[in-house]
Amino acid sequence: MRNKLITMASLVVTFVIGGVFTYYAVIPSLIRDTGRDIFIGSSTDNGVVQCANNVTITENSISAAVGKIYNAVVMIENYSNNNALGTGSGFIYKVDDDYGYIMTNHHVIANGNQTTVILANDTEVDGTVLGSDPYLDLAVVRIDKEYALQVATIGSSEQAALGDTVFTVGAPLGYEYRGSVTKGTLSGKNRMVSVTVNSSDDWIMSVLQIDAAINPGNSGGPLLNVNGEVIGINSLKLVKDEIEGMGFAIPIEDAMKYVEFLEKGETIERPLIGITMANVGDTYLLFQNGVRLDDDIEYGVVVISTVSGSGANKAGLKKGDVITRIEGKEVKSAAYLKYELYKHNPGDTIELTYIRDGEEQTAKVTLTKSD
Repeated sequence: MRNKLITMASLVVTFVIGGVFTYYAVIPSLIRDTGRDIFIGSSTDNGVVQCANNVTITENSISAAVGKIYNAVVMIENYSNNNALGTGSGFIYKVDDDYGYIMTNHHVIANGNQTTVILANDTEVDGTVLGSDPYLDLAVVRIDKEYALQVATIGSSEQAALGDTVFTVGAPLGYEYRGSVTKGTLSGKNRMVSVTVNSSDDWIMSVLQIDAAINPGNSGGPLLNVNGEVIGINSLKLVKDEIEGMGFAIPIEDAMKYVEFLEKGETIERPLIGITMANVGDTYLLFQNGVRLDDDIEYGVVVISTVSGSGANKAGLKKGDVITRIEGKEVKSAAYLKYELYKHNPGDTIELTYIRDGEEQTAKVTLTKSD
């Protein structure tokens, strides 16, 4: 589990979204309401509607949309040397001639060497982790194709609007409550959330905010629109006694950019400027390194040293420079610097804005890749 920070509150990685019973009512015919067509059919004993004919979702029921995703959602158990580390959720997003592919969170499978996938029909199968990335908080798990009961439909978070109804399916609190459904509202888009990667590395994620119930055991589960299309992957929750209903999901577009790399087990290469750095507010660290800043510098990343032969070194950056922008985008801290930097690739040349001796300057820096 990773501790999450947003503003002054603590974000704790949860296995996101669960609760609420599925609906038992069946819509018998085409009803014009929202104008969003999906498939619907007869209801099963557990209340999940099996997809059949085109109908339109009514304002008060998402049962047909649940039927469009329900059997694609799985529970994931993570083990290390047969010792249980935790549980999470995931969903089947793709099949090929031999395998089904499951998307989940990196933190769901982190530190494990054995993965068990529990299907919607309670079948337990072995899963193979193909690849994962802690910064994206994404992982891909493979199972044999015969166990891929249903494949999720990928939608678009970019087309979703604030106030849209969203819902999730997952396994809150583990096995007993697997297959739980919760419904809520898309409360915010492009929320910049500060998290911690690998217990020490600050990082910024751009996420969707939702108010659906979030409980441990649901990380990696799908966030869906009322058409049953995946628009995000549930990942984070804001945790504080006086706060309710603030959860966060990775936009599906961000995940789909990298999923092919993870399927192949490839490491996602991220660019380097070639500096050691500190935040403007890291007073003690700056003092230790003999760096003194002007009092009017309120934010930015301070260069402590440059790596010989790196882009920063060749561009003339030096100790005490304060980087304030990358390609015109504000850099409030090291976490924001990495967020903007990782939008680029090794070999790209970017413009850095920095302050030296009280004057704002710019430099062109060619990015390198990590060894």
